[in-house]
Amino acid sequence: MGLHMRHSKIMELVANTADPSFAVDRSGCIAAWNSAAEAMFALSARAAIGRQCNEIVQGADERGPVCSANCPTQQAVRKRHPIGNFDLQVQTANGMQWCNVSVLIAAGENSTTRHSIHIVRQIDVRKRLEMLMLELLARDFVATNTELPAGQATILTASTRSPSRKTHLSARECEVLKLLGKGVTTTAVGEQLHISRTTVNNHVQHILRKLDSHTRLEAFHRAERAGLI
Repeated sequence: MGLHMRHSKIMELVANTADPSFAVDRSGCIAAWNSAAEAMFALSARAAIGRQCNEIVQGADERGPVCSANCPTQQAVRKRHPIGNFDLQVQTANGMQWCNVSVLIAAGENSTTRHSIHIVRQIDVRKRLEMLMLELLARDFVATNTELPAGQATILTASTRSPSRKTHLSARECEVLKLLGKGVTTTAVGEQLHISRTTVNNHVQHILRKLDSHTRLEAFHRAERAGLI
């Protein structure tokens, strides 16, 4: 969802939100921080404003950390892609807890000035129960050596509310990632897609950066869980 608002109105919206809320500018820095966020993160507005969002939130999904300078949300904001909401484990005053984060993109009077307004709702108990149920269901299939019904594997392995699903991978990047996930070598990927080894490596670097992953396998699993491939 996109909004056109004056800077003062953006700050006012954050301040008047009952749930923990904060605004992040295009550089990834906190621009507004309400009292509910102060309580949740045990951090005053004075201490939060101006700091990088990822340093404070320290968010992670089921596969590990996602908050970084290459945050999927910030990527979406720069490209003006709608974001909606997603589940994220964040560093609160009471330790890491699962929350559902809704994000609105607010454009200022200058069209190049955009803020992402985050509204955070705690769902720790619900999320942990959901993950436990999925784990038990998967174990049942393994224990009984039962083949998963069509589409069930995706449901069990993909998180439809992962922040990684906001990442945009091109059609070619998806092709490269699928082949790498099958263990195909860089040279073989190039031969199958009729592109050079250098081009394959360039695609891989873009994929790793977009998915904030350190290895090709990590990127493949993160994309798979987010339903990107």
